Amino acid sequence: MSEILLHYTRAGHIENIHRGDVAVVNCEGEIVKEIGNAHLPMFWRSAAKPFQALPFVKNGGLDKYNISEEELAILVSSHSGEANHVALVRGIFKKLGVTEDDLECGVMRPLNGKTFKAMIKSGEPITQVHNQCSGKHAQIMALAIMLGVPVKDYSQPQHEAEKLIFKHVAMASKMPEDKLEIGIDGCGVPVFYLPLYNMSLAYARLSTPSKGNWDDYEIAATKIRDAMSHYPQVISGTGRIDCAVSEITRGRVIAKIGSDAVYCLAIKDENLGITFKIEDGDYGAVTPMVIAILKNLNLLTKDESNELDKLFPPILKNHRGDIIGTIETVF
Repeated sequence: MSEILLHYTRAGHIENIHRGDVAVVNCEGEIVKEIGNAHLPMFWRSAAKPFQALPFVKNGGLDKYNISEEELAILVSSHSGEANHVALVRGIFKKLGVTEDDLECGVMRPLNGKTFKAMIKSGEPITQVHNQCSGKHAQIMALAIMLGVPVKDYSQPQHEAEKLIFKHVAMASKMPEDKLEIGIDGCGVPVFYLPLYNMSLAYARLSTPSKGNWDDYEIAATKIRDAMSHYPQVISGTGRIDCAVSEITRGRVIAKIGSDAVYCLAIKDENLGITFKIEDGDYGAVTPMVIAILKNLNLLTKDESNELDKLFPPILKNHRGDIIGTIETVF
């Protein structure tokens, strides 16, 4: 059963409660810490993206299409639709010989508020490339081209690229293929349903590929990990907790959001993967929870902790900017 993780208070009284589940796992598959149910099955959402890219990277896609490390980062991102994000995705399209019309992710406004307002003011149209998942879709299209199959309908579960991705997600998370369920994600591609434990195990293996028993996939896993570590702003976006926690720890903490408040972290070269799910899916609870779990596991230095608290203070303000409450960790 999910446990209470956070209290939101007003005038000294608890006003809102966020419950959730946490699984902290090492490469050996040992549960280092469990809050609630580490084996709670849940949709992995966008936190699965690093592993969806495995077949493309393993089979030489980076060299074949001259994909840089920064471009690899956008392929596994949930980007904010900022100018550099859009430019990276469009640059990959040119290398692949596809267009934005080939995307099947749907139109979505940029997550970055300043970018969105500037586009509205200038009249620039919002297109599919601004969707936070357009990088992932570019990667799936690239895989289809590598496989020599049509790009059209690449988002469908029966497409050869999606079938191959499914096998690699199962492999990375140590899930038997007949136990790995799928649904349809917000961007239209298959989304994977599996225990938090297996998500954390995959991130533990990603954290330290040399200890992750990747066999022939160790080089590919390392390339993906390093791209995420080196380009946190590309992986997420300016001002977001994913970006901030990785930048402040100089890439030691690799963070990846999934929709509806599922979240994964890998501690680089520390043999550790972390997954949590906020029960009610409230994205607002994600940022304080990321900081709280890293503090709880003593994975931040004092300076790193203080810097994150300055950026994301555990307080609540009203529309005038008055402090009216607190966000309190209760685990």
